[in-house]
Amino acid sequence: MAFIGLIISATKLAGVLLTVTVAANALSFSRFRKKHLRPFVSPIDDSSDILAAFNVHSSSPSTTTNAEEGKEFFFGLATAPAHVEDRLNDAWLQFAEEDEKTPPETSEESQQPRQIADAIMASAAGDGTSHQAPAMQSERMMLKRKKSQRIAMEAMIRGYQKYNKVEKPATNNEQGHIEHIHHVAAWHNVPHPEERLRFWSDPDVELKLAKNTGITVFRMGVDWTRIMPKEPTDGLEEIVNFAALERYKWILHRVHSYGMKVMLTLFHHSLPPWAGDYGGWKLEKTVDYFMDFTRIVVENLSDLVDYWITFNEPHVFCMLTYCAGAWPGGHPDMLEVATSALPTGVFNQAMHWMAVAHSKAYDYIHEHSVLSPPVVGAAHNVSFTRPYGLFDIAAVTLANSLTLYPYLDSISGKMDFIGLNYYGQEVFSGTGLKLVETDEYSESGRGIYPDGLYRLLLQFHERYNHLNIPFIITENGVADETDLIRRPYMLEHLLAVYAAMLMGVPVIGYLFWTISDNWEWADGYGPKFGLVAVDRANDLARTPRPSYHLFSKVATTGKITRQDREWAWNELRRAVKEKRIRPFYREVNKHGLMYAGGLDEPMWRPYVNRDWRFGHYEMEGLQDPWSRFWRFIHRPSFPRLKIAPEEDAELLLVPSTS
Repeated sequence: MAFIGLIISATKLAGVLLTVTVAANALSFSRFRKKHLRPFVSPIDDSSDILAAFNVHSSSPSTTTNAEEGKEFFFGLATAPAHVEDRLNDAWLQFAEEDEKTPPETSEESQQPRQIADAIMASAAGDGTSHQAPAMQSERMMLKRKKSQRIAMEAMIRGYQKYNKVEKPATNNEQGHIEHIHHVAAWHNVPHPEERLRFWSDPDVELKLAKNTGITVFRMGVDWTRIMPKEPTDGLEEIVNFAALERYKWILHRVHSYGMKVMLTLFHHSLPPWAGDYGGWKLEKTVDYFMDFTRIVVENLSDLVDYWITFNEPHVFCMLTYCAGAWPGGHPDMLEVATSALPTGVFNQAMHWMAVAHSKAYDYIHEHSVLSPPVVGAAHNVSFTRPYGLFDIAAVTLANSLTLYPYLDSISGKMDFIGLNYYGQEVFSGTGLKLVETDEYSESGRGIYPDGLYRLLLQFHERYNHLNIPFIITENGVADETDLIRRPYMLEHLLAVYAAMLMGVPVIGYLFWTISDNWEWADGYGPKFGLVAVDRANDLARTPRPSYHLFSKVATTGKITRQDREWAWNELRRAVKEKRIRPFYREVNKHGLMYAGGLDEPMWRPYVNRDWRFGHYEMEGLQDPWSRFWRFIHRPSFPRLKIAPEEDAELLLVPSTS
């Protein structure tokens, strides 16, 4: 009887704990939904012929803009050295060329049944504990290697990672051949990948394409490795590449000769290999080396720079380099991975030194820049995040606590503008990101959600309004080789920006990513972000896509018309109706979670029949079994009558006849 009583008590306790857990998550989601998912009324008049009119003609492009005025709006295009510069022996080139070489295993252990080790770093509990999965038998000989299991790239950015022992059928390795594992996807299978876009040897190709769009700001970077190819242990005089500085100076002059201002990035995801060897941003001495680099750039180039960006997406770099080891220069061990999201972990450690470096660079630029006053900020990556199920709200909360505000809070007194990079939304499900079948995605697996940019601009304005500084959209773009998604994507996100401006958010500029298809970090040349297509097999021949001309029209006139919107959407709707497919560079497992690693060759995915226009996206409810059951038992007793649409209900998506 005592044993039965114990079972009953344990069952009651389990029921209480389950009830409390469900209630706590339900309460958390209720608060989250009230703050982040509440429907809003768009300030854009969809029936107007002119949907948005940006003030792009208030001053001459040649004059230096004081970001504090916030009276004019500029359009620009963005690039990065690691994406476009040839003749650059940086960490990314070395990372791509240095394949992991795994010899075949002949030990007795390799003949035993394999186990998949499953560890989730920085889970909702934050303990990073490893859990063993059941052993799996195999009829064929397996090769075993340790690597990061590919869950969603954005999930690793947020501190989620799995380590496992990958099981792969052996082929010619049985004869003793060495297996090659590529660090960078879609790189070894394209012609001349090391040439990138030849921006170093022939920048005029990209600059002419940029200028012909009508933009007034061109964002580029100075590569730290090119200027300081060796660690300055014995001083700077012997290691600084002054010839490279002169070349950069000439390129900046070329930018100005085309009538465009310069937005210069000092650190854009590319740590010098020599800094990666000793630990990089985990150590304070990297701040000193970065300041050496900053001083050199300011002393030689500041008279040609109109806007400064010290760091591009620092939390993305820290997560993928020092927490996940998916980018060059990190080399994290298991302890660093397991503790990376803790307050004393490697993530916060690296972020701290990058914040210190920004603050010091900000002060130095303000004290020594030739142009006065200089305009200095950082480019911060933001994504709109939401849970897929009731028990995913903790993961969303943890992710936002690590990435949304901390870096900007730490440098809030050292910014002349806030740069935001926005690409889309992320739907959290368990340890990764869910591919929601009813949502549209870019080729690189980013959910398309223009409303998210509007919501985040309002949130950031509310938080940093006391600083009295403007916002610049320093990056926004989509990977879309077909160019059918890019056109409405561009217009809808610009409408989101304009709507935020109507609501009082001081946004003074928008930079599209990017001009031509280029090297997209660890995804290689797979995802196509360019307004211009690049034929790598034909001497990098450029072909402007229709979105290039649409962007040119908007950048030149500053206007978004209803007719252009209808045209862009009509093209996409036609593709949906005809059930066309398009490339997609993320694998998806049977649970709908996207893997992190890119693909050498794409999967193919249909266009999704969904209205994601700004102000029209209808947010779905939670999709876990608990939430579905709750909606089922609370559904109306009688189904709602569907009102037949009027004949002109779809007028907005039909091409204009005028």
